[in-house]
Amino acid sequence: MRSGRDSEMCGIFGITGAIAKETAGSCLAKLAHRGPDGSALWSDASVTLGHVRLAILDLSTLATQPMRSSCGRYVIVFNGEIYNFLEIRRELEQKGHIFTTESDTEVVLVAFREWREACLNRFNGMWSMAIWDRDAGKLFLARDRFGKKPLFYASLADGRFAFASEMKALVPLLGHFKPNTRLFSKPGFIFSYETTDETLIEGIKRFPAASYGWYEAGNLSITTWWNTLDTIPAIPASYDEQVEMFRELFLDACRIRMRSDVPIGTALSGGLDSSAIFCAMARLSRQESHDRMQRNFQHAFVASFPGTPLDETKYAKQVAEYVGVQAHVVPIEAGNIISNIYHYMYLFEEIYITSPLPFVEVYRSIKENRISVTLDGHGADELFGGYSFDYLYALRDAGFNHRSVRQILETYYSAWPQGSSQFKSLGPMWKTFIDWHLRTSAREIIRPDHIVPASVSGHPTWKRFDTLGKRLFISSHLSILPTLLRNYDHYSMANGVEIRMPFMDHRIVSFAMALPWSSKIRNGYSKAIIRDAMARDMPHEIAFRKSKIGFNSPIVDWMKGSLKSFFLDTIESLDFKTCSLIDPNVVAGLVRHVINSEGVLFADGEKAWTAISPFLWEKAFKTCAAL
Repeated sequence: MRSGRDSEMCGIFGITGAIAKETAGSCLAKLAHRGPDGSALWSDASVTLGHVRLAILDLSTLATQPMRSSCGRYVIVFNGEIYNFLEIRRELEQKGHIFTTESDTEVVLVAFREWREACLNRFNGMWSMAIWDRDAGKLFLARDRFGKKPLFYASLADGRFAFASEMKALVPLLGHFKPNTRLFSKPGFIFSYETTDETLIEGIKRFPAASYGWYEAGNLSITTWWNTLDTIPAIPASYDEQVEMFRELFLDACRIRMRSDVPIGTALSGGLDSSAIFCAMARLSRQESHDRMQRNFQHAFVASFPGTPLDETKYAKQVAEYVGVQAHVVPIEAGNIISNIYHYMYLFEEIYITSPLPFVEVYRSIKENRISVTLDGHGADELFGGYSFDYLYALRDAGFNHRSVRQILETYYSAWPQGSSQFKSLGPMWKTFIDWHLRTSAREIIRPDHIVPASVSGHPTWKRFDTLGKRLFISSHLSILPTLLRNYDHYSMANGVEIRMPFMDHRIVSFAMALPWSSKIRNGYSKAIIRDAMARDMPHEIAFRKSKIGFNSPIVDWMKGSLKSFFLDTIESLDFKTCSLIDPNVVAGLVRHVINSEGVLFADGEKAWTAISPFLWEKAFKTCAAL
């Protein structure tokens, strides 16, 4: 085993059978943005493993992967972080194991030797990994509970098996680039395909989250090792006790994610979630440092969209001033970065309802300021009820309790963006109440549980959930959140930045699923338990701010302004008019509507971007794949 400490937030690649070193190196180079601090390959007669490194825990050359176990039997490539690796290491030391490094990679290897597949249940973190068993000639693959770190694989025509952190590293081995037209033709596929094995590229599959697999003699067998429905904890009946239980879990989740040997920061939006994390970090940093917890966290990066309804800079600055630091504002001017659109789409390599430009730009700025780790607020909306379109599901739980119904409706109305013509006005509350019940009743009669697999809908725990709980489980496990976790991995790792997510600590996920609707939508507030748990450490105006916009692209303003020429030129191009993934006439009509019409809604901009994205994605791969 190499001595020294290593960094694991990286990119991994591997292939069974023979491969030319130059070819393997070329595939690995496609992942260089994920690991800008070095790369290495390891081979024997049966397999080649590759790793690109992002230095977080040690800047020396001693920490390179692939890494061999001390017994020489196992070789690992690992992308992720095990936040509780110190606790696991101490447990293994008590069993007589001796460690020669300070890394979590060595802890993973020793834990695998000790407990085999069962080691995964002990890990609190995010990861995709591959371990080659040299004695048995078998390959072990595994992915974290919620799919925070990506893993793709392909069975090649010549019988070899390959895997990688991103699809682009596997395309050269396929011998072709073919979009998965079946997937592109499915309505609403953007929020559904991440939880399947389908990908946008023909011949490449996604390894499932919360699963491990063994590849041997040409066969891959996959086993699910985690199901949140099996891990719902007992929680206090008292709301006040629930608040304190959440606070304890949340602070500990932040604490172990502050373990780092380099400075860490936050992508601060000024909303509740990122502000709660930033203020929790400030509280923890004032306490005595221990267990390698990083105290030098004073870095807040704020995306700014000047002159658009999506600019929330003033709120983020307020949080930073409360903590006592100066926010680093990152102005996002689309006209200055549109030349990077195809490069960014290639790095992103997926499709979403909004442009990747501002997200990639924020993490590029973070990296330019020599920050390689951020603690961000992803997951809270989906787990605790932060989206206005989810609030109304609690109406069914409230039944005919007039006070509860009114509070739910007030929560819904107060969260709706105000002061911009891009967001349509809501009608009277009574109409919203009646319309919602009519729509949802009809939907359930026509297509009951239409996106819930039988393994979920038949589970005893699912049947005990209230209506809002079921809705949030779908959002957090089957649709929105898996998509966002995928997106933010690509946004950040495109710049060699690691995102750690305290709300995605598996203890908090299970806790959130145990809560009744009334602990999430309460007294006119969404995400009530987060507010009540963390308000003592935050500015009151932020902790109890009701309006919500979120970090998004001001696509309407851009299409009407600085990006108008780009979109008009695009829809007039021959490439666009001959693209088989879209209907050029329909897409061009949507784009022109946004550019030329008055009273265009934000939703219209999203619809136009979503429609044109397949063309931009395909052109990005064709343009950039050979570079």
